[in-house]
Amino acid sequence: MATLISLSIDTKKIKKSDLYKGQYLNLTVAINDQVNDYDQNVSAWISQSKEEREADAERKYLANGATIWTDGKTFQPEKQKATKGKPKAKAKSSEDDEDGLPW
Repeated sequence: MATLISLSIDTKKIKKSDLYKGQYLNLTVAINDQVNDYDQNVSAWISQSKEEREADAERKYLANGATIWTDGKTFQPEKQKATKGKPKAKAKSSEDDEDGLPW
């Protein structure tokens, strides 16, 4: 899956209090099915907490943009399950022994 998006971010709207750990800015990006009057279908805003979303707090929009290329496929990654401790080792198969590599 591939999609390229071009955004213009208004950095003047970013406050130090919006930064996570003083350097990270968490954004939410929406890709809409239809374009606006400026042929844009992408917008980005500072991510909101659960409490802010539930209270319908106003979003702090930072960017608008457009999808400039897509292969037409829709992709939603699966969330990884949280594991405690070390990850489990992959079970060996007969294919693993052919070249000595685990993949």
